[in-house]
Amino acid sequence: MKGQVVIETVGSVVLKDNPLGDPRRREVPVYLPPSYPKELSRRYPVIFYLPGFGSTGRSAAQTHPWKENPIERLDRLIEQRKAPEMLLVIPDCFTLYGGSQYMDSIGTGRYEEHLCVELAPYIDSRYRTAGPKARAAAGKSSGGYGALRLAMRRSEVFPHIACHSADLLFEVGYGRDFARCVCALSRYGGSFENFLREFRKARAKDAFPHELVNCAAMAACYSPNPKSALGFDLPFDEWTGELKPEVWRRWKENDPVELAPRCRAKLRKLKTLYFDCGLKDEFFLHLGARALSRRLKALGVRHVFEEHAGGHFDTAARLDRSFALLGRVMAPQRTR
Repeated sequence: MKGQVVIETVGSVVLKDNPLGDPRRREVPVYLPPSYPKELSRRYPVIFYLPGFGSTGRSAAQTHPWKENPIERLDRLIEQRKAPEMLLVIPDCFTLYGGSQYMDSIGTGRYEEHLCVELAPYIDSRYRTAGPKARAAAGKSSGGYGALRLAMRRSEVFPHIACHSADLLFEVGYGRDFARCVCALSRYGGSFENFLREFRKARAKDAFPHELVNCAAMAACYSPNPKSALGFDLPFDEWTGELKPEVWRRWKENDPVELAPRCRAKLRKLKTLYFDCGLKDEFFLHLGARALSRRLKALGVRHVFEEHAGGHFDTAARLDRSFALLGRVMAPQRTR
């Protein structure tokens, strides 16, 4: 690696006493490009890379003998002159259930505020960044959802957005898993509360059915209910899988396809909006990406949407495309 990685330990005020008891101190990897220690007058663009569901900042930066992590990928692109020198920040918004969707929720904590009000200014104060005009959010899957949500709510903080295989069109991306959840609950006596109790007390949590863990995480974000024994409302009946219309409505209110019209003004202020999805996506999220692109066109929001031949779990190489694109629009700047 030509650049270097610094691990920042960031103490959050807004995550203190969060509902799930998750730590308020987070370890945040920060990649500094090769010239950073030498060119002291230079200001650099910054990409905030939002990890997908089940990943922390540290885990997203782990090395693998045969695969590039996002830091290694950007470092290579810079060396190959396919991307300009930029900083890469990998936030940690992990929760007990695996992820926060990078949003504020009374069921999980104020993660959007942590990113926008705490972490982004903190990075600007600690490093020679070019400020908001050259700041981007990028991510895949839940990280892609987080990037799109920031586009719709915080375009003044993150005016450049790139996302891959984002959670979109919830009835397609999530809806098909509800029947699987009901079937998986049979080993817990048909009770989500029983499942959650066992999950919370277990030391090894990766053996639990993914559909149940994912549903708990999403419900804590989209339909929190502090008065419920679960801490949230399920959008389906535990016995039949039938939708609960009022709860499902709360979920759909957080679907970027539905959010877009209400956030048109923010979206139109974006400098960059790029998203893609694979035609073989195992969660059929390419259908949601198509729906979002159609909605954005109707709203007059400039964007670039691409489809590729891959699936949901083989998209790492797409970062070559988005990192290079973000680099071109966030040209390196120098102080006078």
